[in-house]
Amino acid sequence: MTIPSNSISQRIQDAIDFDKRLFFLILVILFLLIRYVTNDLILQSIPGYEQLETEGSFTIFHIFNALNYLWTPFALLWKFTVIAFVIWTGGFAFGYKTSFVKLWQFILVAEVIFVFPELIKLLYFIQPSDSNTYMEVKNFYPLSLFNLVDQDSIAAKYIYPLQTINLFELLYIYILILGFHTISRRSISESTIVVLFSYVFCLLLWLGFYIMVYKS
Repeated sequence: MTIPSNSISQRIQDAIDFDKRLFFLILVILFLLIRYVTNDLILQSIPGYEQLETEGSFTIFHIFNALNYLWTPFALLWKFTVIAFVIWTGGFAFGYKTSFVKLWQFILVAEVIFVFPELIKLLYFIQPSDSNTYMEVKNFYPLSLFNLVDQDSIAAKYIYPLQTINLFELLYIYILILGFHTISRRSISESTIVVLFSYVFCLLLWLGFYIMVYKS
């Protein structure tokens, strides 16, 4: 049964009532700027960085990063579309009618939560210590399970899954629940069930698949 609009959903609707196209442009620029500076810090953590840079040893690295920068907006659009479809399908499976477009727009706004770990990483290594290695800077993900374990003893196939399970991901899941609650006008408990059995289930499935097919 559909529930009437409440103060939480109304506040959320008021908070995200802005031009989503401009927001997307700002979001892409933020990601690009932070990643550009972070990648530069990663290079500086490599011993003999200046000499290697002069010799052109990082040409492939720069080309790869440039392609990654160009792909960023398309990767974000693809991510929003897939997540929106997964949750929309989950809602449909439970018999809840939801606007796909509104859900997509909300997921676009929710992505801002992942700007913070990128920013924290940048600030953490803004003045890297001489003891910081290339892999330490590259694999660092704040408030994740990966940073709570002995990284030297972890097999490579577990790095990405352990990075993915982090505080920001949990906050993101909570935000998705509020978003589905707002858009579908279902209760918080119903919205929680939909997100858990759609987004969270698919995320865990993907991480399990990644571990099984990973080849070092």
